[in-house]
Amino acid sequence: MGKAIRNHELPKKITIDQNGANTAASKHDNRTHKTAIVIRHSKHLNNLIAQDHRAVKRVTSPMLGFKSFWAARCTIAGIEIMHAIRKEQLVTTGNVPQTPAEQFYPLAA
Repeated sequence: MGKAIRNHELPKKITIDQNGANTAASKHDNRTHKTAIVIRHSKHLNNLIAQDHRAVKRVTSPMLGFKSFWAARCTIAGIEIMHAIRKEQLVTTGNVPQTPAEQFYPLAA
């Protein structure tokens, strides 16, 4: 969590599951750094993000890993774009419906 705070700004709220270690660590962090981060306990709110990244995990799990951060970033960006196209979240231009491949090719070029 410290790394996330260093790379982004201090959150107002965090949502964690009922794990006692997470709760204790978050409370200790609040006391040590004198912050007022609200701790919410929810078993299911974290699942929304995990469910959305399931497609990325399914594709990248069989891979042997990435040799560079750049390669990982480019590969995962392509997977995310294909996932957005499949979920019809990408806005298309024109009235003619396009296949997912027809939407992806101009983005990849």
